[in-house]
Amino acid sequence: MKMSKNRFLTTHAGSLPKPKSLVHLHAERAAGKAIELPELVALTDTAEKHAVAKQIECGVDVINDGEVGRESFFTYVRHRMTGFANQSQRPIMRDITMYPSFLEYIMKSVTSGEQVSLLAPPECTGTIHYRDAGSIAADCARLKQHVAPYAGRFAEAFMTSPSPGIIAAAMTNKHYASMAEYVAALGQALAVEYRAIVNSGLVLQIDAPDLAMERHTLFADKPLNEFLEFVKIVVHVINRALEGLPKEQVRLHVCWGNYNGPHECDVPLADIWSEIAKSSVGGFLLSLANPRHEHEVKLFEKGILPKDTMLIAGAIDTTSNYVEHPQVVATRIERAAKAVGDPARVMAGTDCGFETSAGYVMVVEDVVWAKLRALRDGAAIASGRVFG
Repeated sequence: MKMSKNRFLTTHAGSLPKPKSLVHLHAERAAGKAIELPELVALTDTAEKHAVAKQIECGVDVINDGEVGRESFFTYVRHRMTGFANQSQRPIMRDITMYPSFLEYIMKSVTSGEQVSLLAPPECTGTIHYRDAGSIAADCARLKQHVAPYAGRFAEAFMTSPSPGIIAAAMTNKHYASMAEYVAALGQALAVEYRAIVNSGLVLQIDAPDLAMERHTLFADKPLNEFLEFVKIVVHVINRALEGLPKEQVRLHVCWGNYNGPHECDVPLADIWSEIAKSSVGGFLLSLANPRHEHEVKLFEKGILPKDTMLIAGAIDTTSNYVEHPQVVATRIERAAKAVGDPARVMAGTDCGFETSAGYVMVVEDVVWAKLRALRDGAAIASGRVFG
């Protein structure tokens, strides 16, 4: 990951708006219906080209493919790995069930319109192997092709891949003897993607909401120490999958769930950071813009950011159609830089993605681009104040 000594670079967490035609194909495929793969490839190519162009137009420095070719940020692995079938029943986040009226509201929103559900992903019914290395190679090649015309207008490009923990937590294990064995098998399979992305010259972002969100989902009724044991297992497996890869080319995204909810049950960052910090990565992208976690940037005043790593501070909320004022964005970035103590180790980002599964949209497309422009403008203001 590139560090800048004269301004704050900007990025985002991965997913960007998909056209309805592409959402339809993803939803059909996720439901087990046969689709025309050439049509999916063609629509993906067009949508990705658009996503890259919009990121450049909005002034984002570290860009990606918008994840437009994937049905969601993690369930797409069903098409690339063996061992998945049927349907899981994902526990609903505890904070949502606390409020019956809100539960009714949110269930209406997630069942209206065509979309890929993250509450009913497939389950693990057999041995996990990564069978389609050609798909991730094609992803990397397509992204590099689409960004090539904009050389000099962006800093670098990244590609996402899920944590083994989010797959293990959401896609129920019906095959392995333990959660630890399941996570280990997923880590071995995901290492194919991790290495393909890094070896192609792209920055790898590992999406790991499991390291925070599962405290109020899969582990909602269990003691904190059991959740922390799960976190330890996942971090250990991620580190094994990354062995031999340069840390500076990998960043880890941790969040408490990308949904518009109360979030009263979110585990404090202070409770989990000591384990997360053991990840063999060069940067940590954290949700620090939303009302529940914005204050936690102050934790970094204690010197908890591992040496030679970066903090990619969420400065844009991805669950609200409010467009942040650039001055607000600047304040958030400056606060992060002050806490870390070295502005060169801080990058500005978004809390999460904008369409984590196809059709699941909380922020409309026009507002997404407005938010990314606000991120750019806020970073420019903060850069002027901090770097001069």
